[in-house]
Amino acid sequence: MSLSPLFVEKAFGDLPGWDDDDHQAAFAAFRRSAFHVLTKPYRSGALGVDFHAFADAYAEARIVSPANRSPVLTRGEARAFFERHFVPALIPAENAGAGLVTGFYEPQVEASPVRTDRFSLPLLSRPADLVDIDDANRPPGLDPYLAFARQTPNGPVEYPDRGEIERGALDGKGLEIAWLADKVDAFFIHVQGAARLAMTDGRLARVTYAAKSGQRFTGPGKILSEIGEIPLAEVTMQSIRAWFKAHPDRADEILWQNRSYIFFRPADVEDAALG
Repeated sequence: MSLSPLFVEKAFGDLPGWDDDDHQAAFAAFRRSAFHVLTKPYRSGALGVDFHAFADAYAEARIVSPANRSPVLTRGEARAFFERHFVPALIPAENAGAGLVTGFYEPQVEASPVRTDRFSLPLLSRPADLVDIDDANRPPGLDPYLAFARQTPNGPVEYPDRGEIERGALDGKGLEIAWLADKVDAFFIHVQGAARLAMTDGRLARVTYAAKSGQRFTGPGKILSEIGEIPLAEVTMQSIRAWFKAHPDRADEILWQNRSYIFFRPADVEDAALG
């Protein structure tokens, strides 16, 4: 597999701040990934980064027991590890513009194990009739973008989207994992694909991604910018939340334009400090 021409090879000395980075913390994070891939290998993306190219780095990182989560390399050893196994690459922004870096985190929200007047918005588990779709089982006429579909006696069809599900398309199927109080909190959990749930019974629970309805994702920031509610340059998670707080009656109008719906599964809270 060849690397995408978007990558421009650089030296570690070209990386701003590399000398001052916390290489031990970076190695600790990489080591967790090295054990994770033993049960769930990462998919290689369209940029041509071959998962198997990480094999030597993963093997070296796994020499340390997974039960030992504290950094075990000195800062210099951790830095040498990355410089030995990796090559920095620059991805130039299109048309000499500015790049955009996004990140993942796990929000923590209050939740209830049962529906109440306050907690009425469910996080749903994967439905039994949701099936994976690829070129081998995709029926003629089904949107080639869809990687999931609803299995019916007549074959796979497009799954209900966010608006249909939130209007009750899956009610009565017993899919509810937990119940939330805030529609915007629920939406951003869908965006992140995972969350910590501070349950009303005192437990700290966790959910993570299981599957999705399959339709394309459309971010609310893009929608709000296009209709003139938030200038594009000012679109952030904070500005989006502030807009929804000021316009709660328009939440469905905006959020249902993102047809993609995420399903979850319960997961262990392995380390409360992570995420």
